Amino acid sequence: MFWPMTAIALGFLGIAVLGILAIKVFVEAQRLGRQVADTTRKINRAAEDLERAAVHLAGAGETLR
Repeated sequence: MFWPMTAIALGFLGIAVLGILAIKVFVEAQRLGRQVADTTRKINRAAEDLERAAVHLAGAGETLR
């Protein structure tokens, strides 16, 4: 009777450990998603700034003609 109870206890502990690891992976995946979204916003903002600067530069080049 000892070995079946030990096997059940170890199985439960194994499932508990896997559950804890799954929660950690989920939290890290959410954090990574937030970082990707933040970086995407920064890249889009930089692209818009670059586009505005290019338009301004093109306008300045036209005035030199």
